[in-house]
Amino acid sequence: MPTERDSNLYSIMHARKSVRVYDPNFKISQKEIEEIITEATTAPSSSNLQAWKFLVIQDDQTKIELREIANNQEQVETSSAVIAVLGNAEMYKNVEQIYTQNVAEGYMDEATKDIMINNTNRTYPFAPLEARKNIATFDAGLIAMQLMLVAKEKGLDTVTMGGFDKVKFAERFDLPDHIFPIALIALGKAAAPAYGSSRLPVKDIVQFI
Repeated sequence: MPTERDSNLYSIMHARKSVRVYDPNFKISQKEIEEIITEATTAPSSSNLQAWKFLVIQDDQTKIELREIANNQEQVETSSAVIAVLGNAEMYKNVEQIYTQNVAEGYMDEATKDIMINNTNRTYPFAPLEARKNIATFDAGLIAMQLMLVAKEKGLDTVTMGGFDKVKFAERFDLPDHIFPIALIALGKAAAPAYGSSRLPVKDIVQFI
């Protein structure tokens, strides 16, 4: 079993920092961003409903407008792209597609597919909107972390941002009612070292019973 010292995963985890100063001349191709997001979608999600969507903003003028919405955070404008992580409160509407694909790829049989679809249709549509938004928000956190680690593995830098006007964002990008913004992730190449940060000791945050 690999030790922490020689594990590539551990190296990436420790190398990832929240970078806020980016090289504005560094560009990332759409294909590479698609590859990063594809790898990130291996993240788990509630009932595998994958209640996430992404809006990738690369246009310079649009990033200037977004900077105003995002409390004037410089990295919104200077990073190569800003990936908006969105939640889908009507995630259950994808259930047929998702579980049919599971069967096609050999992950389950037809009988199991039918059970899962029926269970989903009996529960999710009738859950309160707030509950469904909470599910989508939790799942978005899982995929956002994977996205940042995949980006770091490719030699890129990121920072997450929750400090932006979500109402104005939804209005500016004409989001339908069931799609809502959760976080922004700046993606690019650092132009200055990121600050290090400490972590609370395990003894202060963990209780064994």
